[in-house]
Amino acid sequence: MLTSQRKTAILDTLSRDGQVLAKALAEEFGVSEDTVRRDLREMAAEGLLQRVHGGALPASPATADFAHRQSIESVAKRAVARAAAEMIVPGQVVIVDGGTTAVQLARCLPRDLRATVVTHSPSIAVELVGHPSVEVVVIGGRLYKHSIVTVGAAAIEALSHIRADLFFMGVTGVHASAGLSTGDLEEAYMKRALAAHAAETVVLASADKINAASQYRIGEITMASTIVVERNTPAALTDPIAAAGVTIVRA
Repeated sequence: MLTSQRKTAILDTLSRDGQVLAKALAEEFGVSEDTVRRDLREMAAEGLLQRVHGGALPASPATADFAHRQSIESVAKRAVARAAAEMIVPGQVVIVDGGTTAVQLARCLPRDLRATVVTHSPSIAVELVGHPSVEVVVIGGRLYKHSIVTVGAAAIEALSHIRADLFFMGVTGVHASAGLSTGDLEEAYMKRALAAHAAETVVLASADKINAASQYRIGEITMASTIVVERNTPAALTDPIAAAGVTIVRA
């Protein structure tokens, strides 16, 4: 079997099963595990998959910068944001992560909502200027320009006195076994810290993030109490997540 044929077969298996194991692929292709690992390294370098111990997972395609992602509007993304916004009860303290879906969430909040929003995203803060009854607490720190959020020790320290009811988390990867992940190490630390300061974490997940993984792990899938997905997300992708005890909300 040619290298190109092996790589096509690997992608087909990833699409079907959500993961591949190097040992099983070596047996299937009749080649050494070293050969399979080389294929996986090359495919990972091309952004086609995410390598993990013993094999690989589908790679998240959600890696473009904020400006590019914001230009890609979709009905499904707005539906996810709207469903998330409806979870907020007046009087609550909620943490809103950065990201384009989170910006849509802010836009979906009723103008007369009375609540406190804590965010490390300047974009979210600006969206809420026109909400007279929403108290906005902005977490400072080093600005990570790719996602337009603050990160680092100063941002994490600023969270020390905050206890929120809900945290709306943005991710680039949601996978039943690999958990929640993102494409930047400091962002992963920040998201983990934000989740630790909320009673419940709600993950906003467009279809391209389900059954995918990025380089930096935020935590187990059970870090999320709820994951909001697009209405037409296949049950085959969400059933393993639901089996772990996470509530799936279809928007």
